[in-house]
Amino acid sequence: MADTPDKTFPAVQGGGSLIVAWQVKGKRILVVGGGEVAAGRILNCLNADALVTVVCPPSGLNPEVAHRIAQSQVTHLARKFEPSDLDGADMVLVAVDDPAASSEIWQLCRARRIPANIADVPPECDFYFGSVHCDGPLQIMVSTNGKGPRLASTIRKFIAAALPRDAGRAIETVGALRVKLRAIAPRPEDGPRRMAWMTKVSDKYSWDEMCGFDEEDMANLLRYYPSGKVPELDVLRAMRNGDENQLDVFDGSFGFSVGA
Repeated sequence: MADTPDKTFPAVQGGGSLIVAWQVKGKRILVVGGGEVAAGRILNCLNADALVTVVCPPSGLNPEVAHRIAQSQVTHLARKFEPSDLDGADMVLVAVDDPAASSEIWQLCRARRIPANIADVPPECDFYFGSVHCDGPLQIMVSTNGKGPRLASTIRKFIAAALPRDAGRAIETVGALRVKLRAIAPRPEDGPRRMAWMTKVSDKYSWDEMCGFDEEDMANLLRYYPSGKVPELDVLRAMRNGDENQLDVFDGSFGFSVGA
C-alpha cells in the first residue's frame, strides 16, 4: 500500500526529549555537591519522596543543604565523591564546579547504566531538569532541552500566572472522587465507563466549584454514576439539605435503585 500524506496526523518534529513524570518514591538518589544547584535538585527529589544521599565536604554546603542535613531529610557523606558511592544508587545528580571530576562520574555511571544528570553539561546527561511549577498534585514542567534554562523559567512563570486559582485543590478533589468511584465500580471492564463519567464531571464544574465540594457532595455526586448523568451544581447543593426530590439517577444497570 502506497504511503499517502495525511494532514490529520501530527508531524514528527524530532530533537526533543521524552517528558515523563518519573516515579522515584523510595528510590536511592545520589547527589554529588552541596551548592545552590544541588539544593534545588535535592528539594525536587525530596518532593518526589526519594531517598537522598548527599556527598560533599562540609565546607561546600550552602545553608539550604546544611539545613536538610541537620533535619535528617537526607543522608550526608562528609567527603568528596568515591566510586563506591554509586553502589545501590538508582540515579545520580552531579552539581560540582569541577568539569574533570564531573566527567569522571558520568563515565562511571554510564559503565554501570545508572541514569545521571551532570549540571550545565547537556551532552553528559541522560535527562534534564526543567523549570517546574507545583501546586499540590499539579506539576507543570517547561524544558528547553538544555538550550535556555533562564528562558524556561520565564515561560513557566507566564504559564503559572494564567492558571485558575486553587487549581491544585480542584485536582485533589477530582482525585478523591476517582478513588471513591473505583471503590463502587472496581471491575476492569468498568474502566471506560468510569473514565467517560469522570470526563463529564470535570467538564461540568468550574475549578472554584470543585474546590467547594465536601465529602457529602462527592457522595451525592456518585449516586448519579449508574445513570451516567452529572447534576447541575444547584441540584447538588440542594441535596445537602436532604432534598431527595432532586434525584433522577436510576437506570437499572446496577440492579438496584439509588434514587428516591
